[in-house]
Amino acid sequence: MANKLIVSLSPHVHSGDSVQKNMYGVIIALLPALLVSFYMFGLGAVIVTLTSVIACLFFEWAITKYILKRERTTIMDGSAALTGILLAFNLPSNLPLWIIIIGALVAIGIGKMTFGGLGCNPFNPALVGRIFLLISFPVQMTSWPVTGQWASYTDAETAATPLALMKQAVHGDVNALSQLPDTMSLFLGDNPGCIGEISSLALLLGLAYMLWKKIITWHIPVSILVTVFVFSGLMYLANPTAYASPFVHLFTGGLMLGAIFMATDYVTSPMTHKGMLIYGVAIGFLTVVIRLFGAYPEGMSFAIFIMNAFTPLINTYCKPKRFGEVVKK
Repeated sequence: MANKLIVSLSPHVHSGDSVQKNMYGVIIALLPALLVSFYMFGLGAVIVTLTSVIACLFFEWAITKYILKRERTTIMDGSAALTGILLAFNLPSNLPLWIIIIGALVAIGIGKMTFGGLGCNPFNPALVGRIFLLISFPVQMTSWPVTGQWASYTDAETAATPLALMKQAVHGDVNALSQLPDTMSLFLGDNPGCIGEISSLALLLGLAYMLWKKIITWHIPVSILVTVFVFSGLMYLANPTAYASPFVHLFTGGLMLGAIFMATDYVTSPMTHKGMLIYGVAIGFLTVVIRLFGAYPEGMSFAIFIMNAFTPLINTYCKPKRFGEVVKK
């Protein structure tokens, strides 16, 4: 009778993963892009990032304590800080503070806490904030400071982004594509844009880290990038004077940031590998369609937002068979 058989509820084996560990793991993966943004945009990137993170932390704490009236706050699990960083990464470095605070309130209050908090939100909270600001403040959200103005903030000199030049080419400006930065500059991040999206190299380093730590799998980012490369490549072969090369599409705008850090959100993306591939291909296709034929130069945010809504349907379609289930032939 010395050896007792103890029966307990599942889980019986724990992998060691936790919400806090994964959230801070993603934040670590974002550090290369964050450092590049500080180097390229200087003071503006620092102000925007700090404001966004502090506002997101405050709103999550305030809503949890005073509206939901929960005793235990969740601001230390890393999810609110991650939302703040991702929201900042989707903003220009000269955005006024009051607009950033509104975006943080929408991201946390509407995109996350309205649905019950972490794990319950159907849409990526940072995307909710970004899309709200883009629709509400289109002038401020499409004013892009050029790189190298380290001491400038709201008075920074602005210029057209590569995506804007690509849209001009689609609309018939035959000289627009010749004004694009070279591929290496696009890859390294020396071009106007949102503070966290400009350096593909830094974002790919973050992807490598998350794959190494098994925070995410390759299915979503790779399926998005391959789809964009193939679809934009076909359009480029059909008319190279109107459509940019597929490498330009890969290294411009929010494609890398969205594919690696936003589309892979645990809560809003499919659970199965098959579902992830369907989800990623659809995001890649929609992104190119919006870029080439839509009203906005960038389509990544809208593509992820649309496919977030389809995630429950994809999960239903790709639901794995339960153990012991009889398969009808």
